[in-house]
Amino acid sequence: MKLKSFLIVVKDNEKARRFYHDLFGLEMLADNDGNMVLSDGLVLQEEKYWREFLGREIVPENNSCELYFEEADIEGFVKKLESLYPGVKYVNRLMTHSWGQRVVRFYDPDGNLIEVGTPV
Repeated sequence: MKLKSFLIVVKDNEKARRFYHDLFGLEMLADNDGNMVLSDGLVLQEEKYWREFLGREIVPENNSCELYFEEADIEGFVKKLESLYPGVKYVNRLMTHSWGQRVVRFYDPDGNLIEVGTPV
């Protein structure tokens, strides 16, 4: 068995696609009416469809998981983030862990938690 992808819930696929393209360079591979497949295994599912599938409300910023990216030029990434998305909501701004890794954590526009850290 092989993990093929991971899905996050978003309010607007196109807005989310732009966000993940602008910051991480992810490209759209398929658009299946409310379910958009991006490169690197990320799938965007529009909230209205996900709510129908589950029969439950969606809870943004639930902090139950995060998307993790690595970036050697973390300062450059933070500048790009602040330039393109100045209203981003941070969990923590750029910090250094005791083991030396530098990380920043923030929410995407739909409340999905993202961490970007220097390679370990």
